[in-house]
Amino acid sequence: MKKLLLLAVLVLVCNGLAHAQATFARLNNEAMSAYNAKNYPESGKLFDQAFKDKAAKPTSTDYYNAACTWALAGDAKKAFAYLDQATVAGWDNVAHVKQDTDLRNLRADKRWPLMLQKLEATVAKAEAGLNQPLKKELEVIYASDQGVRGKIDSVQKNFGMKSAQWDALMKEMRGIDERNTRRVTEIIDQYGWPGKSLVGRMGSTTAFLVIQHSEPTVQRKYLPMMREAVAKGELSKGNLALLEDRVLIGLGKPQIYGSQLHTDPNTGKTEFSPIEDEAHVDERRSAVGLEPLAAYAKRFGLDYTPKKP
Repeated sequence: MKKLLLLAVLVLVCNGLAHAQATFARLNNEAMSAYNAKNYPESGKLFDQAFKDKAAKPTSTDYYNAACTWALAGDAKKAFAYLDQATVAGWDNVAHVKQDTDLRNLRADKRWPLMLQKLEATVAKAEAGLNQPLKKELEVIYASDQGVRGKIDSVQKNFGMKSAQWDALMKEMRGIDERNTRRVTEIIDQYGWPGKSLVGRMGSTTAFLVIQHSEPTVQRKYLPMMREAVAKGELSKGNLALLEDRVLIGLGKPQIYGSQLHTDPNTGKTEFSPIEDEAHVDERRSAVGLEPLAAYAKRFGLDYTPKKP
């Protein structure tokens, strides 16, 4: 959330493909904007429209996002249809499916266990050659890392950030992060970076999440190894970009990809931390598979106007 063809004889086809991909990207971004605005029926319709062009190349994540949208819109039939398409397209984050609150309304449906069984079987077949014990251990770590963070919005909304409940949640999160960091760094020190060929895409992503949520000294220590993993195709470029930004901000430098935000102590408003060459940030984000900054900003309830070169 890319593909090129060949030479002169394919110019018309390539131009059509490029146009289809541009149209798909626009509709996909509009669908995500509607999702972030909680206009789920409109978001679902935009996803439907985006997928109609057979020349476009939706990813498993695109299909999964459409499933979440239709689940929230109350259309279980479409939601399950898109979950099936996500499975066929290679969706492999079983742990996330099991705890994703967007899909809460589907879990009592008789189609839920059948969908889950198909997903788990498809992922197991595709990842049969991986280090299964290590992969399963990282799945548990992923669930703990994301599970505690899944409580943030509710606690913030219901009790505020100056409450005992908030302090308790932060304490719980720190404890989980410390335990996960100890174990994941042990794994890295033993195996090298746990990449896609060892533990699958989600296993590698889990290791990234734990390092991303660790202390700055740990982030800086493993950043070079993550760069090597990306160069070898063992970790996604987007994951690395997020850590690059976090390390730079921690060093008091401008970020590159615009992934890091902070709360202004004077205004209490959330805003982007300084971005280097901000006018070209979307070009850099696109190169590593990240959505435009304006779409990313909407996830945090912000309206962002791209800077002009």
